[in-house]
Amino acid sequence: MISSRGRYALRVMTDLAAQAPERLVPLKEIAQRQELSQKYLESIMTTLSKGGMVEGQHGKGGGYRLCRPPEAYSLGEILRLTEGSLAPVACLEAGAERCAHPCRTLPVWEKLERLVYDYLDSVKLSDLTENQF
Repeated sequence: MISSRGRYALRVMTDLAAQAPERLVPLKEIAQRQELSQKYLESIMTTLSKGGMVEGQHGKGGGYRLCRPPEAYSLGEILRLTEGSLAPVACLEAGAERCAHPCRTLPVWEKLERLVYDYLDSVKLSDLTENQF
């Protein structure tokens, strides 16, 4: 399940993608437009900034903007950064120990995971801003 952190990160990135690319958008504006807590968004923006998705400037006239054009971001990369893993079962999480016994269901979960990632990697941030759905 995708947490509110991942969903909000997508909303923030979509909001930034809808702005002029050179404009630094204050977090307060984003929080108001998206009707989200500015405090909660601060931690999400820190993650997005450290992950090279957005650049930010503090102080008067500061704010955030995308580092790349919207079509250069996939939803999959944004969610991997903010969520970590989207593995459908615990045994597929990074670093998880495999079961000691053969698991006949494992191929199903591996294929589901590939399908989810392939789909999310195929959807670009620009698809959301251009109402492609």
